[in-house]
This record gives sequence, C-alpha cells and structure tokens, in this order.
Amino acid sequence: MAAEGDFLTRYRAVSNKLKKRFLRKPNVAEASEQFGEYCVRRVMLCEQTLFNAPGEALALTDAARLFLASEQETRALRVPGFDENMQAAMNCYSFAIKVYIEMNQPVMAASLSLELGNALKEMNRPGEAIVHFQRAAELQIQTPIEALLSLWEMASCKILSRDHEGALAVLSEMQHMCQERGLQLPGTNTPVGAYMDIIAKCEISRVLLLMLLEPPPQKLLPEHAQTLERYAWESFDSHSQESLKALQTELW
Repeated sequence: MAAEGDFLTRYRAVSNKLKKRFLRKPNVAEASEQFGEYCVRRVMLCEQTLFNAPGEALALTDAARLFLASEQETRALRVPGFDENMQAAMNCYSFAIKVYIEMNQPVMAASLSLELGNALKEMNRPGEAIVHFQRAAELQIQTPIEALLSLWEMASCKILSRDHEGALAVLSEMQHMCQERGLQLPGTNTPVGAYMDIIAKCEISRVLLLMLLEPPPQKLLPEHAQTLERYAWESFDSHSQESLKALQTELW
C-alpha cells in the first residue's frame, strides 16, 4: 500500500508541472520525461506480478536509461541536486542485472554492468565505475577477450582514481589470463592474435606504472623486476642511451 501511495504522490507531482501558473509556462519537457519514468516503473511492477522475468528486466532497463538521461541533462544544465536520478538509475540497473542472472543470461547482465560503468566513467566518477567493470568481467568468464576488455576499463578507472598499485595488480592479472587462456603457437608458450595485443598494452602500462611508483628493491615482486629488466638495459652505443633510466626524467 505504501508503494502505491508513493507512486500516486509522484504522479500528482508530475501532473502539477503541466498546470499553467501566472507568468510561468508548464514544464512540458521535464514532465514528459518523468511520466516516462513513472510508466516504465509501473510496467516493471506489472511484469513482476505476472512472473514475466524478461519483461521485468526490459522495463527495469528502460527505467534505468530514463533516469540516467535525466541525470545527464541535470549535469549538463549545472542544476544543483542530490544525485537522486543517478541513484534511481543505479538501483534499476542493479535489479535488471539481478533478474538476468536469475534467468541465466550472464551476457545480458554483463552488458548492463558495462553500460553503467561507462556512464559513471563519463560522468567523472571512475571510483564508482570500478566495481561495475569488475562485475562485468566476472560475468564474462566464458568469453575471455570480453572479460579482459572489462578489466582494462577497470584498470583505467583505478589510474584515474590515482590507485596506481591497484591498477598495476589488475594489469598483472590480465597478463596472467592472456598467458593461461591465449591460443598458443604450436611448440611455444606465446599467445596469439588479440591476446598478444592485450599483453603488449598491459606491459607498456605496467612499465610506466612501475616507474611512477618506484617501489624499493625489497618490495619489488619478481615478475615486476623481470619486466623492468627487459627495458632497463644499458646501450653499448654511447650516442643512444635509450634505457628506461635515461628516459625516466622525460617520462615523469
């Protein structure tokens, strides 16, 4: 009964925005968008009552995207607020993901986790996006390339959040995954195709992060020491000291 009262209160609030007032035009655009949110949430409740999980998931996704659009518009207009639309969007995404997991559709659940993570990242909230990219990677366990791409986004958000050690750990995990799951060349331990590209991107980022962190030798993990050793060589040509040590100042 309380939920019904909440919806009626929201319905009346939206309706009031369409009423004409002295020297004020009705806010038709905002009311239209809020009516859309109201309707899809009512559809979701109906589908839930009918035990129609696909319909419920679709209505939840529609509601999430409408709330997200409202939040993006509010931010574009620089209107002060309490992130209520963003919180509603996150709740709808979370419920839709849960429904897809219960339906044994991890691919759909992962796509929504990615959608929410990307939205938060674009809103300059990378710290909040991390958990959604991680969730997507966990749901993509049967599709390793997609899981690796989700982990790459997770590492990117950790760097943006200045969690450099956390980013280094994720990149190292990605390299291990590539070595374990990558299609191997006959007679070698070398991954091929997209796995090689991901390894190259991870290694470049790991080297730069290690140079930024400058961990003391006693705290340097063996795998990180080996990575640095591959690049910190001293050139025999005195005219081309192209080692990491020579370039560190410029890189900083």
